Amino acid sequence: MIQGIGASSGIAIGKSFVLPSWEWEFPEQRVDVADFAREFERVYEGIRTSKHEIEQMKDELREVVGASETQIFDAHLAILDDPVFMNEVQGIIQRQYKAAEVAVKEAIDHFVTMFDLLDDEYMKERALDIKDVGNRLLKHLLGAPEITLPSDTLPFILVARELSPSQLAHINPHNVLGIVTLVGSATSHSAIMARALGIPLVVGVEAKLDEPIVTGQTIVINGTDGSLYLEPDQTLIDRYTELQSQQQRAREQLSSIAGHQSVTPDGKRLELAANISSYKELEIAMSSGAHGVGLFRTEFLYMDRNRFPKEEEQFEVYRSVAERLDGEPLIIRTLDIGGDKQLDYFSMQEEDNPFLGYRAIRISLDRKDLFKVQLRAVLRASHYGQVSLMYPLISSVEEVRAANALLEEAKRELRQEGLPFDEGMKVGIMIEVPAAVLIADLLAKEVDFFSIGTNDLVQFTLAVDRMNEEISHLYEPFHPAILRMLKLTAEAAKRNGIKVGVCGELAGDLRALPIWLSLDVDELSMSSHSILQVKERLLVTRQDESRELLPELIGCMTSKEIHERLESFSARIAKGEASTS
Repeated sequence: MIQGIGASSGIAIGKSFVLPSWEWEFPEQRVDVADFAREFERVYEGIRTSKHEIEQMKDELREVVGASETQIFDAHLAILDDPVFMNEVQGIIQRQYKAAEVAVKEAIDHFVTMFDLLDDEYMKERALDIKDVGNRLLKHLLGAPEITLPSDTLPFILVARELSPSQLAHINPHNVLGIVTLVGSATSHSAIMARALGIPLVVGVEAKLDEPIVTGQTIVINGTDGSLYLEPDQTLIDRYTELQSQQQRAREQLSSIAGHQSVTPDGKRLELAANISSYKELEIAMSSGAHGVGLFRTEFLYMDRNRFPKEEEQFEVYRSVAERLDGEPLIIRTLDIGGDKQLDYFSMQEEDNPFLGYRAIRISLDRKDLFKVQLRAVLRASHYGQVSLMYPLISSVEEVRAANALLEEAKRELRQEGLPFDEGMKVGIMIEVPAAVLIADLLAKEVDFFSIGTNDLVQFTLAVDRMNEEISHLYEPFHPAILRMLKLTAEAAKRNGIKVGVCGELAGDLRALPIWLSLDVDELSMSSHSILQVKERLLVTRQDESRELLPELIGCMTSKEIHERLESFSARIAKGEASTS
């Protein structure tokens, strides 16, 4: 057994598929003048093989998707035939005495950088084509093995060094039984997405492996406790198959309460909403009895393409979600990229501390042209449902006012164009920066609601990079400082008569439920797969008992003490007891 970190619960049993890394690493080989002809021929042979491969793919796909959809391959073939590209490669070999693969990689990097800097969408898309073609050519020059993707009819367990949120956005959850990554943490955005999709995930196994996992191995993973088994015997497979069946039966039993109101025995109504990243996650949320969407992460709409989405494209997605919710609330968070969420087509400078740098609302206020496109799309969608807007990573009143000023501009434009929208659309902010907590009373006067983003709030308050495996154990949501942050925020919202919700991972943690009830939180928004478990616990947890527990928690000196009291309280609730003493 290999012990990793459980990052998304569930059991997966199946064959592995190892995702190759396209980050080529090789020494900068130099060649002699006498070797130039051989290096040129290596490039020509690589180009011939790549072209043959592309032609085959084009022919195979034409029968499935039609001729028009295979035209992208014509662009790839044109790059391989482009004399400018070939001249650049030959020039590097001749002038710098570099081997063919080194020259090709430098030529790719040169053209990609050049096109990325141009303010032209077509040229940016061409840069992505060059990356794709260049990687294919490098694969042949380096003799890398051919990659055969698993058949759609044979689900697999995906194994990768790491997965970015943008890569996960392309995964079909029906084909992927589970995921194993060599590095990563349970609090990364990729882990959050895996939980939203209901895909079991185990991370951080690299140091535990004696030999690398290879494609085709039978593996068993348990995303709850982080265990991984390579080539298990039939007895172990049978044991986990039965455990998998038990979990499925438990889920089916929980589904019976999906339609129940989320109200405590003493009458506190706590709305349970879903966090989603795309329309395809909405059906899962609704089947779980979600009361609307408390967080629509719009950045994944930007990731699932090779250019910024236009207003009409965004509008159609937001409108579709609003209409499908049929009057249930929808909170759309504006673009939140940066940190571990990058766009291939949007170049950002490398930063020493990207989570503290150019990201989220800071990018939106800097790139007002992009921001206004999204604001107009959200406003237009508000005509079709109960839509609210939310700004991420707010740390000052000035940021809120600047964002709202641009929102008013967008409203004026839509009025002039005769396009309908909800004039009373509510606007809120994420509370995820300690500065926002400390001025929550001031921010509450500027907005209609707060939503506490516990993931960033924890890492910023404790100065712990949740992506750093060496210190991830210090990422402690039940730290006494965090409890005080939550209390300050909720009290400021209540004093000013605005609603307060929670949309971080802590919202779906059963242990935290008495905290939310004691603070009189209005809404919890979480992964769809957590909703029924939280609702089941909510239906038997009293708010008055939770309020009695709060002073005890605030009085705790350590995280360990808070854990002990919460676990004791949860155990008593589970047994049907009714005392916190």
